[in-house]
Amino acid sequence: MAVTTRLAWLHEKILQNHFGGKRLSLLYKGSVHGFCSGALLDRCCNQGPTLTVIYGEHRIIGAYAEESYQERKAASIILFALQETKISEWKLGLCTPERLFCHDNVKYNSTTNFQIELRNRKVIMGSKTTEDLGLVQNCTISIQDCEVFRCEDLLDERKIKGVTELRKSLLSALRTYEPYGSLVPQIRILLLGPVGAGKSSFFNSVRSVFQGHVTHQALMGTNRTGISEKYRTYFIRDGKGGQYLPFILCDSLGLGEKEGGLCRDDIFYILNGNIRDRYQFNPMESIKLSHRDYIDSPSLKDRIHCVAFVFDVSSMEHFSSQMIVKIRRLRRELINAGVVHVALLTHVDSMDLITKGDLIEIDRCVPLRSKLEEVQRKLGFALSDISVVSNYSSEWELDPVKDVLILSALRRMLWAADDFLEDLPLETGNQRKVIIKCAQRRKL
Repeated sequence: MAVTTRLAWLHEKILQNHFGGKRLSLLYKGSVHGFCSGALLDRCCNQGPTLTVIYGEHRIIGAYAEESYQERKAASIILFALQETKISEWKLGLCTPERLFCHDNVKYNSTTNFQIELRNRKVIMGSKTTEDLGLVQNCTISIQDCEVFRCEDLLDERKIKGVTELRKSLLSALRTYEPYGSLVPQIRILLLGPVGAGKSSFFNSVRSVFQGHVTHQALMGTNRTGISEKYRTYFIRDGKGGQYLPFILCDSLGLGEKEGGLCRDDIFYILNGNIRDRYQFNPMESIKLSHRDYIDSPSLKDRIHCVAFVFDVSSMEHFSSQMIVKIRRLRRELINAGVVHVALLTHVDSMDLITKGDLIEIDRCVPLRSKLEEVQRKLGFALSDISVVSNYSSEWELDPVKDVLILSALRRMLWAADDFLEDLPLETGNQRKVIIKCAQRRKL
């Protein structure tokens, strides 16, 4: 039977982040391997940096060894106390594992101010240590259980190599992608979402990956104030002066709460390909059929082939009921019109306790998983249709982990577009009539 930790997920993440983003691998558990310093040292010496976690009745304390425990060799020790979600630390300094764990009945030395007596199931601390750790003045703590973890880098050399190879594979797949049936030369993806969700930032991020350096062609707002007021169709080159890639990202005015923002009718004119690049939106009314930027007879290549709803992951819990209703209604109309759509969650790296290692193991990351389920519950998207990304905003250098998220999200959009093209009726004009009919409805 596998030995499992008693450490709660939240406490594990706090400890991981506090000590430099480490993966914790359980080496020793007192209630399983015995409360004996010999058993602990046999399992934990020569294992690299380790984290000892001691469970008291009302608190968690422990010791982080920055170097590997070795027999009779002192290691640099940092003590910590974890109370609810707050962690405090105190540097104990150099200490041998035999003295730290009271091996062979080593007597408590007041100069060390800290000792773990496994056989007696207690921790003895000096008053100064207790005070520095922010604990109540109790110099002895009863041990309910004790665990020792090996601390490994979340992104070790093997994982970094795997991410790099995946990035290379995704780039190759996207560069050589051909739309289904060669029905169109390029896939058009419309980015829709509330103001400030990160639509322009996502385009900049995609372009940055293919350019090989961070770029900011599309202007971006700050905080949650969007800046896109024109309809933009962005063609992306593969490298400086390279060929255009087989997809186009289309940016638009953000969705407003009640009034303002992108007009509902304009959305369907965009979907149908009736609006030219650089059309200036009017939040109070949709485009006039007589406007110079109105295209009367668009072809299939001018149409939108996939819609990507873009949401700031940190704003989901603050969505108003009006915004939820608006997006749900819009999704229903897209479904009725046969338009495929997916969801994109941005700014995932801004979530509390999220590390870079979590971004390559999203399925195992509890907070990210809960956000995906929140989008599913509130807005009705299938989990398989939701991607997460960390856009480039203030960085100057590319990051392979971010690149993989961005490219994976883009690949999912292209797969959705292929589904749309494959499902087109033989007479594509029938599809056009459905969308125009949706655009002519005036009630939201």
